[in-house]
Amino acid sequence: MLFADAPPHTFALITPEYAAISELCRQVRSVAEVAAVLQIPLGVARVLIADMAAEGLLHLYHPRLPGGRPEAGLLERVLSGLQRL
Repeated sequence: MLFADAPPHTFALITPEYAAISELCRQVRSVAEVAAVLQIPLGVARVLIADMAAEGLLHLYHPRLPGGRPEAGLLERVLSGLQRL
């Protein structure tokens, strides 16, 4: 899961892709959702997001799964994002 908390003005000198991902991640999103909404390949989204996380522009969250299974709501959001690809 991704979440951006850097101020919007920080992105004035950053690529349009970074700015778009940051804007989307003002709410917690999955990588698949970001790829689907921005209409970019999942692999490209993963690389951009990893770069942003390395630069401290995004926080990556790994949800704790009760019983080792993700919540139904999370699975529905991921499925919806994948269907938009």
